[in-house]
Amino acid sequence: MRARMVSMDKVAIVVVTYRRQELLATLFKSILNLTKAPWRVVIVDNEHSDTTRQMVEEFESAVTGQWGKTTPDSSGEDSRVVYAPQSDNLGGAGGFSAGVKRAYELGAQWFWVMDDDVAVEPEGLDKLAKWSDKHEVIQGSRLDYDGGPFYWQYHFIVSLGIPDPIAPAAFGQAGYRVMNTMCFEGGCFSRRVVERIGFPDPRFFIYWDDTLYGYLASKVTTPIVVPDVVMRRTREIGNWDIAGVRQLNSTSDMNRYHIMRNRGYMARYFMQYGDYRPALFALGTAATFTKELIRLVAVDRSSFGSGVKKLVTGWWDSRKLLHDPEWKPMPPLK
Repeated sequence: MRARMVSMDKVAIVVVTYRRQELLATLFKSILNLTKAPWRVVIVDNEHSDTTRQMVEEFESAVTGQWGKTTPDSSGEDSRVVYAPQSDNLGGAGGFSAGVKRAYELGAQWFWVMDDDVAVEPEGLDKLAKWSDKHEVIQGSRLDYDGGPFYWQYHFIVSLGIPDPIAPAAFGQAGYRVMNTMCFEGGCFSRRVVERIGFPDPRFFIYWDDTLYGYLASKVTTPIVVPDVVMRRTREIGNWDIAGVRQLNSTSDMNRYHIMRNRGYMARYFMQYGDYRPALFALGTAATFTKELIRLVAVDRSSFGSGVKKLVTGWWDSRKLLHDPEWKPMPPLK
């Protein structure tokens, strides 16, 4: 039986990019191959690059030539492409916060967020739309750089503050899996969710920001991950293949710092919702630190010394955030 198609009105694709114009060009090309036209494509440029601006202008011309103009937004503009350069590099977290905020202010009803190192599948929006009549947060499946399935840890163990490494991969009779997290590499959510939990928290800068946003979304709705493949990765990342079941990817020292530091922000949000368990969360923090040490040895050995220093510094700074008397969560919009 053929799935009933549902319309998602005013979909804004929110793209965050930084110094990866070659990858961005591939993403632009894939967006032009979509079988459903987006209402807006908001490109957040954390580099504020003249090269990226020119690329966006050429992309806008191609989009207009293919789909024409669209219904005016709150500012009266009717172009489908919106360029949003930032004065500073806000990181992924700040970029997605700025992009969702811009799309929200323009009047978007749905937000499909992604980095610049992916390509969307032609029927990606159609595949997401068929779930949108009953669900407000939808995470489509993805393919890895090599074309194989990309496993994503959709279940988050809140008490420990870590992804569940053994969550079942099967989708079951419902045809989807309930999740309590999110990935900004293809996550799709409604305006109502943004109104109830606010914009993504830019203070994370990078890492855990999408995890936390999905956690907050799970407090107001039931997020799901679906088997429909909606995008693929276009950037090859060094990794350690673990028995053909999981992969441990290479990362940077900047990421390592924020992986540990941002656990302080995570804990503060858990406190807001009564989910903070100090002893268990400390155990999860120790497990995260150990995982990153394993990553350094197995994948990023050349960065071992600097990497350990960043992990320790991030851990120490996370403790400061736990006791910051001025910290407040991102506010709901309604």
